[in-house]
Amino acid sequence: MNMIHLLPPEIAQKIAAGEVIERPVSVIKELVENSLDAAASAVRVDLAGGGKALVRVIDNGRGMGREDALLCFERHSTSKISTEEDLWRISSLGFRGEALASISAVSRLVLRTSDGKEGKGTQVEREGERVLKVSDIAFPQGTTVEVRDLFFNLPARQKFLRSDRSELGLAVRYLTFVALAYPEVGFSLFQGTREILNCPAVAGAQERIFQLYGRAVLERLSECQHEEQGYEVRGFASRPPSGRQDRAHQFFFVNRRPVKDRILQAALNQAFRGSLEKDQFPEAFLFLRVPFTEVDVNVHPAKAEVRFKESQLVFHLILRCLDKALLQGKGFRAVYPDEPEERPEKWVRDAAGPHAFSPPRQGKEERPDLFPAPAADSGPHPQVLGQYLDTYIVATGDEGLLVIDQHNAHERVLFDKFKEIDSRRSWPRKMPLVPPLLDLSPPETLALEDSQAELEEAGFRIQPMGGRSYALVEYPDILKEEEAQEIFLAVLAEMKEAGTIDRREKLLATLACKTAIKAHQPLSWEKMDYLVRELFRTSRPSLCPHGRPILVKVDRSAIEKGMKRPTV
Repeated sequence: MNMIHLLPPEIAQKIAAGEVIERPVSVIKELVENSLDAAASAVRVDLAGGGKALVRVIDNGRGMGREDALLCFERHSTSKISTEEDLWRISSLGFRGEALASISAVSRLVLRTSDGKEGKGTQVEREGERVLKVSDIAFPQGTTVEVRDLFFNLPARQKFLRSDRSELGLAVRYLTFVALAYPEVGFSLFQGTREILNCPAVAGAQERIFQLYGRAVLERLSECQHEEQGYEVRGFASRPPSGRQDRAHQFFFVNRRPVKDRILQAALNQAFRGSLEKDQFPEAFLFLRVPFTEVDVNVHPAKAEVRFKESQLVFHLILRCLDKALLQGKGFRAVYPDEPEERPEKWVRDAAGPHAFSPPRQGKEERPDLFPAPAADSGPHPQVLGQYLDTYIVATGDEGLLVIDQHNAHERVLFDKFKEIDSRRSWPRKMPLVPPLLDLSPPETLALEDSQAELEEAGFRIQPMGGRSYALVEYPDILKEEEAQEIFLAVLAEMKEAGTIDRREKLLATLACKTAIKAHQPLSWEKMDYLVRELFRTSRPSLCPHGRPILVKVDRSAIEKGMKRPTV
């Protein structure tokens, strides 16, 4: 008996569908791309169950006649390419001819479409591989696709889908992404009868950013543009010295295709190196135009990645664009380092200055509530020797030397402290005299609704002001007024990515990270002594709440062996 055999067509089709359709947002992506390729000026998406029960995409594009409506469900049926040469100059979003075939293979699907030429439309009803009914209907020009019960015939795949809320969040993120690329197209998203996103068509990217993210984000950005050798990049990027505490506002588009690309990310990071405040990431909405023959968009089943023929040219194009904006001062402010504070005599100081090991500083406490006096019963603890590179605390104990990361150590101390406060639900709060206003993007609005109870219990109280505007009317007492808004947005971004199980831990860990002292910050003796004392009273002195190491130990025996001394 032969060991090798051909798969039945229905199984092969489901396997192929699984490469293209991973979850509801995959369906939305494929259908919206078809709408855009059909020159639609308005696209509406309706969901139920986060897309697991229903995805409906309605557009006013060119539509299809009866023959095309039947043919479009065949694998590799496409109107986008005809010859092998077309593969090397792809200008459309969809081209593989697998979208409708793959979607229909794993769902119950109804297609309604009309090209407006015959005064009638066509309706096709399918269930998996079977065509149930084809009929003529009255229908305006355009296309509507209803996809119900995704993976009804693949229960194993259904089990791996996320909650309705999580799947909805992915859909909102994708539509926000594609709306940025096509400002001339109106987009709307509904979950049941509730409107989640509404972006009427606008003149350009600047207006679309305002629609989605509000005035506060737009005012932090400067326009940039550069062109060479047939390549062009234009868009908006951060105005130093401020940025964000996360990378949530970094978007890249290649020939209007939303992409994730390490080359583009690396160029952005390099351009802003040394221009932003500590622990800040640039915001960027960058639109790259590349000759179609110079980019391969056919390297990923879901078309989420691209490959550039001249990757170094692309890297330097982004870099020059951002550098030019920085140098020419298109709204960018020059950044000057603070005047160096007067420091006590160093124990060891390199003549060039950067590699300093210094004794503890004496200085004013900037946030005394985060550095209270250590408990009287804290017991024996390693003794502080000094600070290295204004980042590490060097201490000594019976077993050798300890090199302690001051940020991670403080993060662990604060995390345990916050957990204790949180267990009592007794967060002290502040009420600003003039509450700061926040314009939340659609994904941030969903994250707020999903985690509002936890945020309020942690001291953040938000009041809706209409639309996507909110007022931060209360925040934890441990925060300074000028940082409360930024830390709230950072916490919200982390909550957006957290699962339902670790949501509380994620909130406290993020709050501890954002309020802990940072690297390259000189510390007084009192601060270092406090950190070392309190670190060894925490639940896990070796790891911060995010799992990063806190300290490195150099054993006494290793020191004595290196010095060729007899071990005592």
